[in-house]
Amino acid sequence: MGTAKKTTFFSRLFLNDRNILALISLNAVIIFFQGFPDTGYEQLFTYLDDLLTVLFLTELLVKARHYGLQEYLRSHWNRFDLTLILLSLPSLLVHIIPDLTDYVNVSFLMVLRVLRVFKFFRFIQFFPQVEHIFRSISEALKASFMVLVGFFVLVFIMAIISTFFFQEAAPNMFGNPLKAYYVIFQVFTVEGWNGVTDALVEEAQFSPVAEFFTKAYFIFMLIMGGVFGLSIVNSIFVDAMVSDHDETEQQFEDVEQELKKMHSKMDRLLALLEAKGVLPEELEDTDEEQKD
Repeated sequence: MGTAKKTTFFSRLFLNDRNILALISLNAVIIFFQGFPDTGYEQLFTYLDDLLTVLFLTELLVKARHYGLQEYLRSHWNRFDLTLILLSLPSLLVHIIPDLTDYVNVSFLMVLRVLRVFKFFRFIQFFPQVEHIFRSISEALKASFMVLVGFFVLVFIMAIISTFFFQEAAPNMFGNPLKAYYVIFQVFTVEGWNGVTDALVEEAQFSPVAEFFTKAYFIFMLIMGGVFGLSIVNSIFVDAMVSDHDETEQQFEDVEQELKKMHSKMDRLLALLEAKGVLPEELEDTDEEQKD
């Protein structure tokens, strides 16, 4: 006969999701205020931040001991949480071992402490149908991956062509393929595409004929990439997102049809038994009540 695990104060504290959510919220607030310089409370915020790091580390140890390390790491959310906590430890070590900076340059690791704000994502798992949402997104990304790759290849090709067309006329925008890629991508997303065209015409000082063909060129790219390209990507992504819902509805319809067939077979069987006079008395009474 198994024995129940002993519940300690730390277990009750750190196994309660509401307590952890409160700590995560407080951590996010502290990180927010740490972004304001010259508040006079920088040292206090640093100490509170380090204290929360210790509490999060304690949470990890308590859960790993309570559930078992193997069972704890079986959850994707727990592995994600573990990664964030480990990334926040370098900033804590600097305060525990002050002389550490004399031997190892850990300043670049200090910025990793802000990644703990992503611990909010742990509580997405409590949202209704969150697993179904993530599964739908995953299927949508798989379905639209090649189309998305094709879209970015198209942007790349048009960026190369535009570089050769406008490199000398507008070096600030098309001086190299990387600059041109960003500009063409902006045009394809239909975000300020007319501003791009106007800035190019103004910088290049084109003749009226060259200005006309330049604007026609960008209108063509807008239609090809912005209207058709993104529309295809969006339609495939959305269709893949809702296809799982359609499949679920189809499964329910199939189950309903099977139930109707089973009811029909049972009705015929009961009628046959009744005709032969072998229907049990209890079923006869039930059948009479249903007829009434």
